[in-house]
Amino acid sequence: MKLPGRRILVTGGARGMGLEIARLAVARGAHPAIWDIDPEALIEAERTLRGAAREPDQQVAADQVDVGDRAAVAAAAGRLEAGFGPVDILVNNAGVVSGSRIADLAPEAVERTLRVNTLALFWTTRAFLPGMVRRGEGRIVTMASAGGLVGVPGLSDYCASKFAAVGFHESLRAELREAAPGVGTTLVCPFFVNTGMFAGVRTRFPFLLPILDPQRVAARVVRAIERDRLNVTVPAFVHSLKLIRLLPTALLDPIASFFGIHAAMDHFSGRPRGRQETGA
Repeated sequence: MKLPGRRILVTGGARGMGLEIARLAVARGAHPAIWDIDPEALIEAERTLRGAAREPDQQVAADQVDVGDRAAVAAAAGRLEAGFGPVDILVNNAGVVSGSRIADLAPEAVERTLRVNTLALFWTTRAFLPGMVRRGEGRIVTMASAGGLVGVPGLSDYCASKFAAVGFHESLRAELREAAPGVGTTLVCPFFVNTGMFAGVRTRFPFLLPILDPQRVAARVVRAIERDRLNVTVPAFVHSLKLIRLLPTALLDPIASFFGIHAAMDHFSGRPRGRQETGA
């Protein structure tokens, strides 16, 4: 899908990878809209996007939205389409991480993770998919994670939410293949991204599993949209996780431990609570 003139909505778009995706889109002639829960970050992000616009008539929209709130999403979608126009590309990027082991997880933290990382996918997609289907074109991007392919200690709620995101996306892709082949989908599964959300995480073999630069991942996502690609998996070694999962558990766990996956969160510090943004 060519981006010039297209309207793209990026959730969690006020910072990090979400802002990078919106910035690259506007630089290619798209009209970006961003949703985020942080009003101050939204103001600065909107200013950045307007400065990156290459044409004077490019639209930029920003709205404070809790994407885990079904009613808030429905209301914001109505506002957006009334003042901005129909959304051609939806990038479900907003996400949160708790970073605690199961015994230390507060019930509220679990609910928050599943609300923002999983339930929000349903609310945003249901808000904009019908219009795409009517128009016979569009694209929905799901920001999942390598943590949606293999479980990581200290990320039980996050991995559960990202496994759910992968399942959601695969079901959506299959439904659209039959009902609306003109509406494409892209699933993104990166390793940890250096946005601050996963501050403190470590990797044992950075040449195989590097902590990723958000600009690099955002560029891959935008290229995937432009080239109608179904999947973005970065780095390439993450593909091996799909093969590792075919092994018996007695082999899977030692291999994951050898590659440092089970120790990645041992020094996690993370980003302050209350900020929606996906990192991996």
